[in-house]
Amino acid sequence: MAKDHGAQIKNDTLYEKLRDDGALKEKAARIANAQANGSLDSGGGRLEDRSKADLYDEARAIGIEERSKMDKDGLIKAIRKH
Repeated sequence: MAKDHGAQIKNDTLYEKLRDDGALKEKAARIANAQANGSLDSGGGRLEDRSKADLYDEARAIGIEERSKMDKDGLIKAIRKH
């Protein structure tokens, strides 16, 4: 059973798995909470197959700065790095 990480973490099991896999606390929390509230895109599609507008929206949602200056490849790299 997963440890209770408090009210700020909505899916403790996924959070712990992501942390065990090396994800930073903030990133693990963001992914675990997105999965818990149903906003995580589970399509598993490749980023390269998505439109630039869709990538831009995701970059905005996760807080990537200077996204408006990026082309599609730049957005993909920034999303993967984040």
